[in-house]
Amino acid sequence: MGCVHGKCCSRYPPSSNGDSRDYRERGRYGGRHIISDRLLECVAVPSHNFNLEYSVLSQRGYYPDSPDKENQDSYIIKTQIQGNPNVHFFGVFDGHGQFGAQCSNFVKDRLVEVLSNDPTLLDDPVKVYNSAFLVTNSELHNSEIDDSMSGTTAITVLLIGNTLFVANVGDSRAVIAVKEGNRIIAEDLSYDQTPFRKDEYDRVKLCGARVLSVDQVEGLKDPDIQTWGDEETEGSDPPRLWVQNGMYPGTAFTRSVGDGTAEKIGVIAVPEVSMMELASNHLFFVVASDGVFEFLSSQTVVEMVARYPDPRDACAAIAGESYKLWLEHENRTDDITIIIVHIRDLSDV
Repeated sequence: MGCVHGKCCSRYPPSSNGDSRDYRERGRYGGRHIISDRLLECVAVPSHNFNLEYSVLSQRGYYPDSPDKENQDSYIIKTQIQGNPNVHFFGVFDGHGQFGAQCSNFVKDRLVEVLSNDPTLLDDPVKVYNSAFLVTNSELHNSEIDDSMSGTTAITVLLIGNTLFVANVGDSRAVIAVKEGNRIIAEDLSYDQTPFRKDEYDRVKLCGARVLSVDQVEGLKDPDIQTWGDEETEGSDPPRLWVQNGMYPGTAFTRSVGDGTAEKIGVIAVPEVSMMELASNHLFFVVASDGVFEFLSSQTVVEMVARYPDPRDACAAIAGESYKLWLEHENRTDDITIIIVHIRDLSDV
């Protein structure tokens, strides 16, 4: 959703043949080429004798008023952290603001470096995860990038053996597919950090933030009505954070990396970290920017992935559907980044 300051007609291959070639499909919208890399990879987790098969797609949004705006999303997939074949990392970073692309790229590189360089990672992953986010945030503040009004959200998954550690800052999301009988159920691995959440709303209010929608700030709606329904139905004009007596920064999230100005009103880089032990009924997990989840629910995304044996095809289908829905509701689309990781051959024995 990003700060206050993207129908896609690109054609995707109808099927994949399972090799690891790099596919590049070109479409046109508004005179702009859309390029997506479609690469299939596989990595083993020998400690528990299963494999991860994954693909990623990152696609620039359609911005009619800013035709040269770059894709501010970034991602990183790092296998065998610290040389350990059982430790793998997946992350999606959604930049925002004037220097959002620089912020997301800085954070995706430094965060995994800080994790990789900490000798206590396997001893206390949760502690190290928290520390890595705060260290990276501090380094971004001290870098040459102006992050006063720019920053990035981050949704990351660290796999150690058969355990997922999920660290989230912002409103991107991770979700896992659970097989229950003949049904496949989406289980969220993270929870969007926005003013829709009462705990986050209360926290930023205590820090001095004004929480208002754009219509409320502009005087079109009553600012004293501090209820906004739920995120699924009120996404078009969500509650945002503003400084007292000012029309900035207008963030629709309550946590991020960077955003020096927003820090003064409660936007923090402290991640929420969750854990899950994988079992044989866990089919795959998805890590994606909010460009995917703005108009698609977690359950819908999981059901779409389940229709495609090849994660490359699933990435393409979800990106295409997301773009279509964006343009049904808006005159633009957001950047979209999605990682799909299939869990192959995991046994409960």
